[in-house]
Amino acid sequence: MSIATGREPQASMLLTQTPASVQLTIPSICYMESFSALEDEVKRNNYFKQQLDNQISEANRDLTSQHARSLFLNLGESRIDYERRLSDINLRLRQAMEQLSQKGEMIVLTANVIQESLNNIIIAQDPTDNLILHCILSHARLHPTAPKVFLSGNVREFRKLPEVQDALREVGITKYFSRTEDFLGWLQSQSTNFRF
Repeated sequence: MSIATGREPQASMLLTQTPASVQLTIPSICYMESFSALEDEVKRNNYFKQQLDNQISEANRDLTSQHARSLFLNLGESRIDYERRLSDINLRLRQAMEQLSQKGEMIVLTANVIQESLNNIIIAQDPTDNLILHCILSHARLHPTAPKVFLSGNVREFRKLPEVQDALREVGITKYFSRTEDFLGWLQSQSTNFRF
């Protein structure tokens, strides 16, 4: 969603110009999580548009205020821009998913991973992130000798919790990046192949 919302412009570049030394890997559940986040964004958008519509209507009905007409026009333009931004988010999300599905390796959610996430709760406050973490850990165990780094903007769960950092280190994921720009800078300083 960071790509879709425009918070990580370098991530878009990484998808379109993936270095040969990088193997992008993403848990399949992250696709579903992104669609859920998009649905939440649409709901917030619809609520906001309803509020805008109410204010537009009120400004249009105000025949005495010297500012009402200007407000009416500006809010109308804002509503259009807001709708266009949501379209941009939707388009960027779909493009990112398409690029990832073509260039990346998908970590399949298995019954064993689900059981492990239920039996070994590392991220108690967020079951979805706990499941994502277990997908990553399971995949990393399948590639014990491959160098691995982790890139996620979800700092609250993945960087700040020591238990998460310990679990990642145990499977050979020793580097964590919350920003694509930082990852790309680090990658330029390396010369080996990395899974990510």
